[in-house]
Amino acid sequence: MKTVMRMRAVFVSGISASLSIAAHAVGGGAVPHQDALVLLLGVALVAGVLAAESRVPVPLLLVLGQMAGHLVLGLHDGHLHTPGPGMLVAHAGAVVVAALLVRAAEKGCGAALAVLRRLVPQEYRALPVAVAEPVRTVYRPRVGPGARLVGGTGSRGPPVVLR
Repeated sequence: MKTVMRMRAVFVSGISASLSIAAHAVGGGAVPHQDALVLLLGVALVAGVLAAESRVPVPLLLVLGQMAGHLVLGLHDGHLHTPGPGMLVAHAGAVVVAALLVRAAEKGCGAALAVLRRLVPQEYRALPVAVAEPVRTVYRPRVGPGARLVGGTGSRGPPVVLR
């Protein structure tokens, strides 16, 4: 079920963003700038999260996503307008078609997952791997304290040659 919810989230956010950009272009708007696209993708991401994490109906999320996208792109280009009856009918038709597509994708994903559950009855379990315990190696040379001094008369101060 979690996979179906994630798939619904991806579809709702993708459809919200793509319909907003397409409607903006059909309505005569310019190519959206990067800042407007980032804001639009943030709005679409919120719609997707709501689709995955809540029980808000998908058609309502699609309507809200299109309204928010229209607002973001219209405010950025400075041609925000009240939608006419033709635009409202087009948006309503797009919402109905998109909601039907999302519902069909949910059913298809559920059917595919049911088939996979029958084919692979057990979850993947990793085989046990024998791991040897680490052996601690301690090296201590068997030499006296004088052998540890390397060169010169000691380890303090400059060499005698430089004095």
